[in-house]
Amino acid sequence: MNGPLAPESPVAAKVFPSPNHGERKDNARPSMIILHYTGMPDEGEALQWLSNPVSQVSAHYFVFSDGRVLQMVPETRRAWHAGISSWDGEVDINSHSVGIEIANPGHPGGLPPFPDAQIDSVAALTKDIATRWRIPAVRVLGHSDIAPGRKLDPGEAFPWERLHREGVGHWVPPAPVRDGRFFSRGDQGMPIEALQAMLVMYGYGLRINGVFDEDTEKVVAAFQRHFRPERVDGVADASTITTLRDLIAKRPSAA
Repeated sequence: MNGPLAPESPVAAKVFPSPNHGERKDNARPSMIILHYTGMPDEGEALQWLSNPVSQVSAHYFVFSDGRVLQMVPETRRAWHAGISSWDGEVDINSHSVGIEIANPGHPGGLPPFPDAQIDSVAALTKDIATRWRIPAVRVLGHSDIAPGRKLDPGEAFPWERLHREGVGHWVPPAPVRDGRFFSRGDQGMPIEALQAMLVMYGYGLRINGVFDEDTEKVVAAFQRHFRPERVDGVADASTITTLRDLIAKRPSAA
């Protein structure tokens, strides 16, 4: 199944078409779901921007703060939402994903909370898409996961744990944040190489060079933003490393 949501779907999506899409390359099918926030204070302006040919951006779905859902691009088409990004070795994320824009001012607007009605719709929509396309939990991601440093959305205020309780996405309880040994910018050696390897194993795009460089810091911060949001600082403390280890240990098959 593809295209608009099936009639039996728990989410009723009306169509608000955007011209900003193309063919999925190499006959790719959706194997990821990417969640975004709009990052704009006015939802109507955000919706118009995503449907403006000048913007060259779009998404498959748009979710208002009150929970209403619009479909902007058919799921069989390649919406332009991911930009330069990568995950688990794949670099053309647009051809391999369904993008969902969630109306929220995001970091520019002070990270306001996502309303319950909106998250209920996001969870139902995401679960519906994942079920129909057989997308595994570990490939329900934030824009910040696939573009560390370049993008911050949907942000550390997004309730990933709540989505997981609804059957959406991969999650483990984050390890407690405590003072102690940590790795940060400038550190080198085998422990850094091991950390980088673990991040790559989970899916993040990163060069394994044994140096805690700027790219490593950005990926660590992106990981924290999704999986250990209590403190997002790009420092690989024991809580960050333990949470990453637990996620890898409990990672379901991505096949």
